[in-house]
Amino acid sequence: MDNETRVQLYNKLYLARRCEDAIVQFYPDDEMRSPMHMSYGQEATAAGVCNALKQMDPIFTSYRTHATYLCKTMECEKFFAELYGKTSGTARGKSGSMHLANPALGHYGASAIVGSQLAPAVGTAYAIKYKKEKLVSCVFFGDGAIDEGTFWESINLAALREVPIVFVCEDNGFAVHTPTTQRQGFSNIINVLKEFRIRLFEETTGDVESIYETAVEAIGYCRSFQKPVFIKLNCYRYLEHVGINEDFHDDYRDKEEFKKWKERDSLKIQRTRLIDEGIDEENIIKIERQIDLQIENAIKKAKLGIGPKPEELLQGVLI
Repeated sequence: MDNETRVQLYNKLYLARRCEDAIVQFYPDDEMRSPMHMSYGQEATAAGVCNALKQMDPIFTSYRTHATYLCKTMECEKFFAELYGKTSGTARGKSGSMHLANPALGHYGASAIVGSQLAPAVGTAYAIKYKKEKLVSCVFFGDGAIDEGTFWESINLAALREVPIVFVCEDNGFAVHTPTTQRQGFSNIINVLKEFRIRLFEETTGDVESIYETAVEAIGYCRSFQKPVFIKLNCYRYLEHVGINEDFHDDYRDKEEFKKWKERDSLKIQRTRLIDEGIDEENIIKIERQIDLQIENAIKKAKLGIGPKPEELLQGVLI
């Protein structure tokens, strides 16, 4: 892998992590009135896959969309404006954290209903095939979405119609607080999906470069042959299911497992890797300062922005 790609991956990781650092810092001020499903700890899945996609490849995501949104768009001004409920946000301040979208930059939308983004992503893939475009549709979802009927319907239709879709399962081991072993009567979804006409990929380390290389292979196959692929990526969220705090006091997961994942934190590892590959640390610090300034300015603008007027309440809303 060349150093330019390594730096791109670090940029994505750093932007996603530092934006959520800012959320953790400012959320207690009660100016951001949206529930926060944080990507903290599992940013590598979004960074690796989004770096392997083309800018205009459409992506669809779940409500845990901060990292996917930031890594796909590389912008945070509209992002923070939406979290602060301002009209300069992605949905003029009316969607909050769980329904981010920026189609102009390839992020077609997030959904707060588990698994509901899967079917539109398959439909988009069918449209791509119908119009003979050289794009792929990409959908991110958690392992909890596998328990939904729409997952199996979407997988089945994608295989039947041979559409160019990339299914990305961000498997953090829990659906809210319930572990995979208490929800699924099989040991690994990859083994089950072998019965479908779909190309399968799996990456278990959580390392951003390994995820990127897996995504490059999978997306390359999908784009070349216009057929579906499924990528299972193991990851681990550091914070509670919804909110900005830790939740180990709830006793549904082992803190020792968290410590193991934290030791191989992808952001930390990637920064060390850049230095080991001969990139001057001053250049890395310069990148970090630029991103920090980008975030600082975005938050300042968001706080000074205006919210939607009462008469806008039902505008752009399907009722």
